Amino acid sequence: MSNEIVNVYKIGPLSNYSLKECIMIRLADRAFYLLIRIIGSTIRYEIEGWENFEAIEKMGKVPIYSFWHNRIFAGTYFFRHRGIVVITSQSMDGEYIARFIQRLGYGAIRGSSTRGGVGALIEMIRCMKQGLPMAFTVDGPKGPRYEAKSGPVLLAKKTGNPMMPFIVETEKFYSVKSWDRLQIPKPFTRAKMIIAQPIYVEKTAGDSEIEIKRLELQMSLDELVKRGERWRKNRVS
Repeated sequence: MSNEIVNVYKIGPLSNYSLKECIMIRLADRAFYLLIRIIGSTIRYEIEGWENFEAIEKMGKVPIYSFWHNRIFAGTYFFRHRGIVVITSQSMDGEYIARFIQRLGYGAIRGSSTRGGVGALIEMIRCMKQGLPMAFTVDGPKGPRYEAKSGPVLLAKKTGNPMMPFIVETEKFYSVKSWDRLQIPKPFTRAKMIIAQPIYVEKTAGDSEIEIKRLELQMSLDELVKRGERWRKNRVS
């Protein structure tokens, strides 16, 4: 594995930030890491559709994990220490996010749909060709909520690896007043991991085919949300 690829797992320096910013980044990094580790360790997961993940491995492929932004907390803990690489923004917020996910065994590529997006996609393609799995919050980083973007579709086209839609529905959670209504699981809650069938994209796909696959990803994730909500309502009732 090249040094360039290995670097996605290394926590970077803070030389471009002021002393105050460095302190804030380090505090946020540690706080979110501990929050996910402590709460995540109490969650009791149920899994449905694991055979869809196994089908990807049997094909000799690696998944492009695709999920909604507001379900990121429980999913981050469940898939920790699997070498999954994610894209984080080039902002100060992206800095502490990159640091705490790296502590959980993820890799981080800096960029977003608005800043550094093309360069980040190129690096993701390069990493996937080295056999590293990728992950996308497909409506991130700023929404609109539950509206799939084309980033994972383009990555699937360029690499031949499939998108793997999934959600983690928690029985009890706090909802943050943010654009995505981020869900923070309550300690000791139950959670349902649901993995849908993988979605492949032909390398020769044109713009219309890419849009069709984006809509397919959208519909798959919409259906997963419905299934998750039915599970939660049945648990509560």
